[in-house]
Amino acid sequence: MKDTHDTAPERQHDDTLSSKARRRFLKLAGLTGAAVAASRQVAFAAQGDINFFAKDLPDEKLIDMYRTILKIRWHERTQADEMLTNTEYRGYNHFYAGQEAVATGVCAALRNDGPFDQIDLVYSSHRPSGHAIAKGVDIPTMVAEMDFRATGMNGGYAAEMHISDPSVGFIGADGMIGPAPVIASGSAFAMRARGSDQVSVVFAGDGNYAAPHFHSTLNNARLLDLPFIYVCENNLYHQYAHYSYSCPHEDIATAAASYGIPTIVVDGQDVVQVYNAAREAVDRARAGGGPTFIEAKTYRYYNHWGAPGAEAGKLGAFGYDPLAITSFRPEREVRAWMQRDPVEIARNILVDWGVMERQAALDMEEEVKAEIKAAFEWGLSQPLCNPEDGLKHVFAEGTVPPRQFG
Repeated sequence: MKDTHDTAPERQHDDTLSSKARRRFLKLAGLTGAAVAASRQVAFAAQGDINFFAKDLPDEKLIDMYRTILKIRWHERTQADEMLTNTEYRGYNHFYAGQEAVATGVCAALRNDGPFDQIDLVYSSHRPSGHAIAKGVDIPTMVAEMDFRATGMNGGYAAEMHISDPSVGFIGADGMIGPAPVIASGSAFAMRARGSDQVSVVFAGDGNYAAPHFHSTLNNARLLDLPFIYVCENNLYHQYAHYSYSCPHEDIATAAASYGIPTIVVDGQDVVQVYNAAREAVDRARAGGGPTFIEAKTYRYYNHWGAPGAEAGKLGAFGYDPLAITSFRPEREVRAWMQRDPVEIARNILVDWGVMERQAALDMEEEVKAEIKAAFEWGLSQPLCNPEDGLKHVFAEGTVPPRQFG
């Protein structure tokens, strides 16, 4: 693997050639109607030059984004299999599989290392595992946390819906539909008040549009020109209803634009498009240019939560979901979106740009799969929380004495 910090003339020459080669490929792709990949997993074009930032990234950065996508994918698949096959497994998740390119592309444009008062902050609501991994949390301790283990990331208190790791700027999930954007914009206000160049980001689904927090957050973010990025992950469904039942717009970004906020709609299956949109938004926010609204068109491969309708060892859920009363998503729709898989698109980009050989990219997936397997083995071997520990941290000082009722 090459060293990104090497500034020798040979490295500069290689970067120049690599960049020129990418530009030649992109020019050819544009002439032939392809967007990024040359296979069936083609990313549809959004707005303008969809590769303006990413085409000049070092190879290591592009590879790292691919690796992050793989980590999220295999965390989700491994956890789904645990839920389906392990009767002693206590964890659950609102799975992020299918949306990996969104969290990866956004977080790759953020400042993720350094003191807390300098790194960028990320807020989540539902499907937090993907956002957490992309922001850089420790996966084994997150695995332990989601199975209520005492050595988990948050001592077993958070489970899925409240995981948090401030050390990497992942402030966490709130488990509700609505509040996360408000809280994230509050952090953005604090950043501006301190004169910091940090950026606050919130990931929220299409269901958040119907909550009043959506509109109040965007209104205040624009009035105060906050360093705030709202990432709307439009996966078409909130819980069990299509987003068209609550939103009159084809693009939710249309509503955001009414507040005078710069908006962009991107293909959420293509990490390059997402990265470019996020990079532009981050640069704008750091320069004092105010908020941005990014709508990523994407899709989740599993149902709203858990693994109903899924089979162990297979990706996606196609069967009956008892929580939905009916099988609310057509199987044809699920399979059509899976043909535009973010893993395949990211892999094709690396191969087409000459960053990696295809076999090396496939080998990396096997390595990541083994890494995630080891994370689960460690996490699920940790001691469980004591029931009485649930009475801790109720007050700022002291504990609540356990007592019986009835």
